[in-house]
Amino acid sequence: MAQNTKFCGSAEQMAKLHAIIEEYRSVPGCLMHILQEAQAIFGYLPIEVQTVIADGLGLSLSDVYGVVTFYSQFSLQPKGKNRISVCLGTACYVKGSEKILNEVEKELSIKCGECTEDGLFSIDSCRCVGACGLAPVMMINEDVYGKLTPDMVKGILERYRKEEETKE
Repeated sequence: MAQNTKFCGSAEQMAKLHAIIEEYRSVPGCLMHILQEAQAIFGYLPIEVQTVIADGLGLSLSDVYGVVTFYSQFSLQPKGKNRISVCLGTACYVKGSEKILNEVEKELSIKCGECTEDGLFSIDSCRCVGACGLAPVMMINEDVYGKLTPDMVKGILERYRKEEETKE
């Protein structure tokens, strides 16, 4: 179960959303496009954003929510700056990817589908990244890590933490 996160959209973000709704409201079938744009603005689609879209298009919230929850491209939870995806496809699973996922969850103190409080990491699983020969595989953003063991996870995550510290 994903954690509850307080929505903190800025006035600037809301203004962008309202402008997009206004621009596309008269275009038939515009809901998908508006949802994609909204997710690009906010990083996810919290109920507050869905409500604004529903009101702006004259739709029910349940209509908007139904589309958001049907398509896997949409997220109801915020995503971290570093998006972790652990492959649970057959080749990876047989080679121990579930242990990798468990270790990532343990190291970050969150579960799959959640985001760390500092917004630095989020975890998801996927069914295949197309690197079966490197199983088990984990991706962080566009970086692929293969032939993983659980004891490698902490060091990999530390690289991203240190990168963030040097930027501050």
